[in-house]
Amino acid sequence: MADPTTRERPNRMRRRLSPTGFPSTLLARIAAAGLAAWTAGAIVPADAAHALAPKPAAEASDGSIPQDSIVAVINGTVLTRRDVDNRGRLFALSAGLNLTDDLMARLRPQIVRQLIDERLRQQEMLSRHINVPPEQIAASIADIERRNNMPHNALRDHLAADGISLTTMIDQIRVQLGWTQVLREEMGSRGRTTAAEIAQREEALRHEDGKSQYLMSEIFIPVDDARHSEDELKFTQTIIQELRNGAPFPIVAAQFSQSQTALEGGMMGWVQEDSLDPEVVAVARAMPEGAISNPIRVAGGYVIATLNGRRVIGHQMGTLLTLRQAYLPFTTPLNPQAPSEQQRAMLQQAQQLAASAHSCADLEAANHRYGDKRPANPGELQLERINPQMQQILANLPPGQASHPLVSGDGIAVLMVCARQQKNFAQQTPSEIADQLMNERVEQTSRQLNRDLRRRAVIDIRSKG
Repeated sequence: MADPTTRERPNRMRRRLSPTGFPSTLLARIAAAGLAAWTAGAIVPADAAHALAPKPAAEASDGSIPQDSIVAVINGTVLTRRDVDNRGRLFALSAGLNLTDDLMARLRPQIVRQLIDERLRQQEMLSRHINVPPEQIAASIADIERRNNMPHNALRDHLAADGISLTTMIDQIRVQLGWTQVLREEMGSRGRTTAAEIAQREEALRHEDGKSQYLMSEIFIPVDDARHSEDELKFTQTIIQELRNGAPFPIVAAQFSQSQTALEGGMMGWVQEDSLDPEVVAVARAMPEGAISNPIRVAGGYVIATLNGRRVIGHQMGTLLTLRQAYLPFTTPLNPQAPSEQQRAMLQQAQQLAASAHSCADLEAANHRYGDKRPANPGELQLERINPQMQQILANLPPGQASHPLVSGDGIAVLMVCARQQKNFAQQTPSEIADQLMNERVEQTSRQLNRDLRRRAVIDIRSKG
């Protein structure tokens, strides 16, 4: 009989892995200086773990369950209520949510499942002698900071203030990065794409010319037993409610999605209809951009989808911009009616910079002088997908000419266009196709290996947390 958790679906196109070879997660970040504080989770011998079994956790004096109570034992590794609660608080903090008792109660069953899967992945990493050095975790965190314009060190301070162990975050990132290495080992020679395979995909895309294509993100919640999916449906509805209340989709996906797209914040990239589940296609055709779908029942679980864009395959002309910026930070939030002396000084300096900068290198140097509070290079951007106000600023800004100072609540930015070119964004390069083929294989391998690890595992679940 087929495994009910198997999510059999057509191959999809995926976003490429990072240049370092590791996909970036969209978890909230920590400072690299704190990485030395990480220690591996305790591995308890199976006999020692089972010796604890006859002793159910006593209630605390206030009737609550003690934090050290055992939620599950996975091949001898203990998962405690503290582990579950820390992950819940980390999610709430990174998503900007208020973690009420009711919300935590609805999240717990899925957090327990996720942590069990992480323990299994961690054990597989150990059996293969795979270690993720702190430098690689730091590189992933730096990429998160760059892509999300987050202030340096902010999350580490928030974690400490909220009583969340730094280990909670680093352990999650470490397992995600290490799992990618496990999958590469597992694929072996299948981890390379050939010219013939790329040519075959190019030919297939030519036959799809003129059909619809969607830029989508997903969160996949697996269902263990298709006959009893009430808990998973309730959890999916909880996540949808929080997303519609403003929780960032990439962070929620990184925390809870059980698809490999979680490593990219749920981003699937541009996909055509025959690469999607039929149930998802029906929703994608009707939903407006930016909306959060209702639960979509697919083989193996539920999908939450959001649509970021539509286009016709092979036809999407646009303007590609390469930018640089210098960011001059304020020391206090701006009150437009009563700017501080420091804010007035920053505005004067920004005006001088806008008049004197004549190259992108000038702006990079200026950004460094002001502390690199935001990345000097925000990456290549498609003009048509920038917000309308910024489009007006950049559309007619000649390359090599600085913009006027752009004032926000916490600082001032000066921008410069380094290069501008017309591009067909729907035309994929051989390199992009190779990346997509690779990521499709990675996801298929991940699903199979996850199933194998669960089948072989001895998992003693004491409670749902």
